[in-house]
Amino acid sequence: MSIWWSLHLRRDAASVPLARRLLLGAMETAGVDPDISYDLSVALTEACANAVEHGGGAARGGSSEAYRVTAYLEGEKCRIEVADAGPGFPAVAGGRPHPSACPAPYDAEHGRGLCLIQELVDHVDIGNKPDRSGAVVSFDKILKWRKGPPLMAV
Repeated sequence: MSIWWSLHLRRDAASVPLARRLLLGAMETAGVDPDISYDLSVALTEACANAVEHGGGAARGGSSEAYRVTAYLEGEKCRIEVADAGPGFPAVAGGRPHPSACPAPYDAEHGRGLCLIQELVDHVDIGNKPDRSGAVVSFDKILKWRKGPPLMAV
């Protein structure tokens, strides 16, 4: 079974629950274990929240007011990518992006999102677009299935 979708969303806090609900609905319909679905939905929420908060200002042509979410449920794995049009992550020596360090101070109100994503999924890739026109956070997780999933029975 293969399911994929891509959304082009406004950089607005109201867009985050839309992406999360679409992911949860697709996974429920496909028969993904609810615990796995929940972990991925929280990781997606964090990535989208980062795109909304930090993903604007550097793009040309007005696209800095949007970000893109793409999700693939392919075989036994789910891969999600969130790309924005912001300034991207700061680079360190060698030009590689370097997101802020984990963990944030215990009393900080921000700064835990990328660390949380790393804890919830199996693999994370954090970087900038090749043309340096924004950040890309992609992650994947091995799926587990409920018994008798609706799509698998068809």
